[in-house]
Amino acid sequence: MELLTRNNFEDWMRKLTERLDRQDELLLSLQPSGKAPNPMDGIRLFDNQDLCMLLQISKRTLQRYRSTGALPYKTLGKKTYYSEEDVLAFLSGHVK
Repeated sequence: MELLTRNNFEDWMRKLTERLDRQDELLLSLQPSGKAPNPMDGIRLFDNQDLCMLLQISKRTLQRYRSTGALPYKTLGKKTYYSEEDVLAFLSGHVK
């Protein structure tokens, strides 16, 4: 194992940065150009566990908010998601 010196470290960081730049270029080249934007881009979604931890509430309380229609949600497969926009609107109307 070789001793890490300032020059070795700088060289290693430069190589790492170059490699990450190449990865970025590859990812950008894989994106189809002229494709319609994805409507989900930029929308943050929370699942039940995320929202319970964030709001410090139980799963049952979250279920009650869904059942009463107080908190809008979307279901994908068997999993429930909440958009950040809906959560913020819910909080502004229900938190004193």
